[in-house]
Amino acid sequence: MIAIGCDNGGYKLKEEIKKYLDEKDIKYKDFGCMNEEKVDYPDIAKDIAISIQKKECKSGILICRSGIGMSVVANKFRGIVCTLCHNEDTAKYSKLHNNSNILSLGADYITVNEAVCILRMWLATSFEGGRHEDRLKIIEKIENENMK
Repeated sequence: MIAIGCDNGGYKLKEEIKKYLDEKDIKYKDFGCMNEEKVDYPDIAKDIAISIQKKECKSGILICRSGIGMSVVANKFRGIVCTLCHNEDTAKYSKLHNNSNILSLGADYITVNEAVCILRMWLATSFEGGRHEDRLKIIEKIENENMK
């Protein structure tokens, strides 16, 4: 199950991504927002991060105008690796090297087609492990030291 959510600036792109997920029969849970009325993005990002922490959803997609705010909030939660991706290469390496569990997208900077290509790559890529596993352990240690 994929958690998906956006603020009002990402609403149109979220709806297009949901069409792609439906076409591919990929199950998702929509955490909002449900229209283009103003909403505070930190609340959406928080709900999705918690759903992944609780293992209600395996991964997530966050969308706002830049993708930055959503990723900042999501990365405040232990065990969350939210990566802002602008193209297929950043999506590939966010999973391959960083084992990202949330993809953040900036609706003002990518087209629907680009977003679908980024998502497709992100979903298709698996964590490589190896030297990257060692680095993630260092990150986890830093997380544990600083998230009391």
